[in-house]
Amino acid sequence: MIFSSTFFLCVFLPVTLILYYAVPWKFKNFLLLLASLIFYAWGEPVYVFLMMFSIVFNYIAGIQLGDLKKQRRFKTRKSVFLFTLIVNIAMLCFFKYYGFVLSNINALFGTDIPVRQLSLPIGISFYTFQILSYVIDVYWGKVNVQFNIIDFGAYITMFPQLIAGPIVRYEDIRRQLRRRTITLAKVSDGAAWFIRGLGKKVLLANNIGMLYDAVFAIPASDRPVLTAWLGIIAYTFQIYFDFSGYSDMAIGLGKMMGFKFLRNFDYPYVSTSVTEFWRRWHISLGTWFREYVYIPLGGNRVNAARHIRNILVVWALTGLWHGSDWAYILWGLYYGLLLLLEKYFLGKYISRAPRFLAHLYALVTVIFGWLIFTAPSVQALGLNFSAMFGALGNGFADGGTWYYFASNLLLLILCILCSTPVVWRIFCRISYEKSSAGRIFAVVCYALIFTTSLAYLVNSTYNPFLYFKF
Repeated sequence: MIFSSTFFLCVFLPVTLILYYAVPWKFKNFLLLLASLIFYAWGEPVYVFLMMFSIVFNYIAGIQLGDLKKQRRFKTRKSVFLFTLIVNIAMLCFFKYYGFVLSNINALFGTDIPVRQLSLPIGISFYTFQILSYVIDVYWGKVNVQFNIIDFGAYITMFPQLIAGPIVRYEDIRRQLRRRTITLAKVSDGAAWFIRGLGKKVLLANNIGMLYDAVFAIPASDRPVLTAWLGIIAYTFQIYFDFSGYSDMAIGLGKMMGFKFLRNFDYPYVSTSVTEFWRRWHISLGTWFREYVYIPLGGNRVNAARHIRNILVVWALTGLWHGSDWAYILWGLYYGLLLLLEKYFLGKYISRAPRFLAHLYALVTVIFGWLIFTAPSVQALGLNFSAMFGALGNGFADGGTWYYFASNLLLLILCILCSTPVVWRIFCRISYEKSSAGRIFAVVCYALIFTTSLAYLVNSTYNPFLYFKF
């Protein structure tokens, strides 16, 4: 089940919210846990048992870590901690990287080990990282042990952010699990966040995604230069509106249930450097790697050689987190090298350059990054890159290029504007004025976005969600 489906919007969400608001406070987390398990089992009926095992196993592990600390049995406590980490990471690696590892062993050693295709449990990368944040924080003494298994289960399975984040660290939400307020203002603000995210996903990401699919369905050897650029630019917008839209919907649902999730995107395409881009893109993932990998490795408080190692390790893992393919690792290392280049050389020049040039540099490097990210193989990456620079002799443009451009021009302009704060600032200036006209304007806009999105979902079969595979 996904948020941008008619069943979720018209059945699951209304029923869940009505029950959630109706039950007494002491049952809200239980209802949230039950609804989340149903939500997950709807698309993953078998893997819901894997999730339930993760809940029970890590709940017991947390209590064990707490008890061993009181008993001052630190060596045993460290062993339990390492065992818990290994089990969680092993489950993630088995389902996500089993086929990748065996395929590479076969290719490297010429073996013929059978590789069974396993379906990936939806959201396993996200909820595993949430579990790890709890276990690590308990071991470090940053948070107390959670003794209520219902509250712990609600944290792990919380359906608003279960399958696509944002990654919610236990430290950021532990108090809200026991005490949170649900007010009309929070519910209305949450509904606004949800509808904005729905509009991003359904009206922008889905439509611009069809342009990307159409362009990349053309063999690279037949793709003119401008068509190739148009296709990867379309994907640049699709992945942003798809993922940030889903994150906004998750934040909105959280608000409607009294939770406050941290923002996951902050207009990353207005950045003037790659460093700034990664402060604005998938913020919760960057925060997780900084807190649990980069800083424990020494961060930047080490000599240059170790700092370079730390950056490359973090970004290789970031790439691997996204998928079991060398293209993702290459994508991660690409950004690691760019960040090091900015840190030790380019940064001073970028800061002095005109903002327009710095912005252009950031956009081009990010677009090249998405080209790596989408490549099914290194060979395909080379062909796609060659097509963008005319190295395959396909010319600058053809009739198809101008058709794609003309038929998507309005959509491209809308994507450009909505990927900046301009549209939001104008909307706020009009709607948040202390006047009935401003409030009516806001209500009409949100109603229009919601009804148009719902109508699109009813009449369209194209509704992919890119981050499902992560």
